[in-house]
Amino acid sequence: MDADYGIARELSDLQKLRSQYQPELPPCLQGTTVRVELGDATTAADHSGEHVISRSFPHTYGQPLAHFLRATAKVSDAQIITEHPAKRVGIVFCGRQSPGGHNVIWGIHDALKIHNPNSTLLGFLGGSEGLFAQKTLEITNDILATYKNQGGYDMLGRTKDQIRTTEQVNAAMAACKALKLDALIIIGGVTSNTDAAQLAETFAEAKCQTKVVGVPVTLNGDLKNQFVETNVGFDTICKVNSQLISNMCTDALSAEKYYYFIRLMGRKASHVALECTLQSHPNMVILGEEVAASKLTLFDITNKICDTVQARAEQDKNHGVILLPEGLIESIPEVYALLQEIHGLLTQGVSADKISSQLSPWASALFEFLPPFIKKQLLLHPESDDSAQLSQIETEKLIAHLVETEMNKRLKEGTYKGKKFNAICHFFGYQARGSLPSKFDCDYAYVLGHVCYHILAAGLNGYMATLTNLKNPVNRWRCGAAPITAMMSVKRYGRGPGKASLGKPAVHPATVDLKGKSYELLSQNATKFLLDDVYRNPGPLQFDGPGADAKAITLCVEDQDYMGRIKKLQEYLDKVRTIVKPGCSQDVLKAALSAMSSVTEILSVMTSPSSNVNTPF
Repeated sequence: MDADYGIARELSDLQKLRSQYQPELPPCLQGTTVRVELGDATTAADHSGEHVISRSFPHTYGQPLAHFLRATAKVSDAQIITEHPAKRVGIVFCGRQSPGGHNVIWGIHDALKIHNPNSTLLGFLGGSEGLFAQKTLEITNDILATYKNQGGYDMLGRTKDQIRTTEQVNAAMAACKALKLDALIIIGGVTSNTDAAQLAETFAEAKCQTKVVGVPVTLNGDLKNQFVETNVGFDTICKVNSQLISNMCTDALSAEKYYYFIRLMGRKASHVALECTLQSHPNMVILGEEVAASKLTLFDITNKICDTVQARAEQDKNHGVILLPEGLIESIPEVYALLQEIHGLLTQGVSADKISSQLSPWASALFEFLPPFIKKQLLLHPESDDSAQLSQIETEKLIAHLVETEMNKRLKEGTYKGKKFNAICHFFGYQARGSLPSKFDCDYAYVLGHVCYHILAAGLNGYMATLTNLKNPVNRWRCGAAPITAMMSVKRYGRGPGKASLGKPAVHPATVDLKGKSYELLSQNATKFLLDDVYRNPGPLQFDGPGADAKAITLCVEDQDYMGRIKKLQEYLDKVRTIVKPGCSQDVLKAALSAMSSVTEILSVMTSPSSNVNTPF
């Protein structure tokens, strides 16, 4: 099987055209000189867990932000790096494939060769297992030729395994030492980048020369925080899914007799479902975050959908499209509690056929209420992060079954007078994640690859490559790097009464912000989507002309650019230092003290443990 990695692909005419596309670089990454400004030391957004994180990562916690500067920038204390010794760099795909991943490799390869043609890029074959086994493929222009701007992870292969146990970490370190790597680049989502942070810390403690860098690549869109605006692959996934959803909307409107229940891949968070709703305008979306916040039960969700069906039937509309995130099932309080009991018993070694008899009375009652196909799926062993196998649980069929049962009951009782309810179910995920990447994802991934080189040139370890101001054209993107530990938080977990335990520091999935502008936009249009068929079809992926430069709606409506604001704050502080010097007038000094006193008082309140303003993601 290893012989199949990196072989030339058979390309269609469109793929050949896409392989010729050359992504643009922001000005700060052009040329062979690396200009980096290191900011102030970072802190964790999770102040309550800061001491736990700092103790767990003594060598890599509190490192500064890094800003990469264009040649015209006037920053007195910037490091100017002009000499670039040859480097040996390893790169590995971790986690599920996401469109654009190949362009990260292309970007780092080009950056390495531009700065020193003698540098070497080694790809680990088969994901983390290939890393442990030291199976590598040297990346060359010839190998990259048929993978540029293409989907999938098949150039190197992938894994969903974690690099977490002592044996795995030691195997990774042994590989890096044996191969004399200057750096290891890990491409993945929240779990993979948590592992990257742990590797960086372990390597630093062991005085291993290999620097570790993470790249935010995940179709789920849940690696979001103040430093990371979006993830490679999310734009593509949402555009491809939105076209499929829109096709279903058109079909529903044409046939006028079906309700389509569509479950969308995206793990625990509902980012994909929210973005697809804003792009395609289905009649309804049930976000997991809404369900969790309102503690909606299966009964509540069923009735909510049934009331919608009934209201639409009164307008002579017997069709509709309803989106469900795959993480919805874990957001329903009673189902989540049932899953916790099941997973606890599975962990204890109880066989699946014996579990129903060992559940608590209330859990047993719920389990017996569920249809047989869902029972079987809930009994699957949990993922490595202890969550349910969400892609295997057909939530859409469960909800459709419960809605159909309730609508038949209402029809029999005479409270519903519409046509017989007919449901058709779909799961969209695998259809989209192997897609050709969108123009945005091609650019984003390629530029991140170049940022990785700049991180290595600056000698940084335990950082994630970041780009902000992404809703603007590429020449206005801000390039930088943030310590992965600054993105971490510590959660409390519990299995039953009095069994709460403190979790390990980790980069946790960001959920949909129910106070954010994206959710506000959905709320403003929810009623119109519900009753009026304002379906919108964005069409297939566009690589040129109208729509080619369109970006995710959730990216564009949110007011982000955190790195830019940090930079602006630093400029203001520098101006204050310039103006308020020993020898300035009493009036200037008094004004500065008054303003600073007010600012620090406000910020102290906002960042106090009792404040919820700074709740971690």
